[in-house]
Amino acid sequence: MQLFYQPNFEQNATNIVFDAHESKHMFKVLRKQVGDLIKVTNGRGLLAEGEISIITQKQCIVNVLDIKFETKKNYHIHIAISPTKSNDRFEWFLEKATEIGIDEITPIITEHSERKKLKLDRGERVIQSAMKQSLKLYKPKLNHLTKLNDLLINATEDEKYIAHCEESKHKKQLITSCNKQKSYLVLIGPEGDFSSQEIKNAINNNFDEVNLSQQRLRTETAAIVSTHSLNILQLL
Repeated sequence: MQLFYQPNFEQNATNIVFDAHESKHMFKVLRKQVGDLIKVTNGRGLLAEGEISIITQKQCIVNVLDIKFETKKNYHIHIAISPTKSNDRFEWFLEKATEIGIDEITPIITEHSERKKLKLDRGERVIQSAMKQSLKLYKPKLNHLTKLNDLLINATEDEKYIAHCEESKHKKQLITSCNKQKSYLVLIGPEGDFSSQEIKNAINNNFDEVNLSQQRLRTETAAIVSTHSLNILQLL
């Protein structure tokens, strides 16, 4: 099944209209034709099946034949990560985390962050592509670049964790620290790790310290391990 994305249709839609960019891709690259059946999601749980009625380089219109709704899963994974110096590595994280199953991503600015600017539109395109490739009906939310202290103060998740490399007798393994079917927030630091003061601030804001591995992981790898562990937890 090939899945397309159009965020603006609702459950009572009778047709779905694609913009010029997506229409050109469908017409020129995918060679779609009038009469072809396709599946479309709005990234908010709806899956529509329809028949192409009009397709040109500038517009594609799909007549809706059937719409189904998929209930959102009963847990929420939010990863707050300091963007890597290499943008390719950060985009790799966005792609793989979307495939594995993530709900929300917040890029954070920390004391040791090497990248303090992001092209969110580019990140959105990576997420959309990964969502379609992995046939998911919910698109992860990509938040704006946020200062770590602001996130610490405003976090409302059920369970909140900070993964860092400093020695601590209070550290536990992430997968053994969590309860099932909760909302989770995991903080992943930059290449130079969180500062000691940032770790203290997180603890003072009710974040628990966790280990992700016996080895030291790259930033993007740590974020993927966190995402995967929290998904696996729900199956145990």
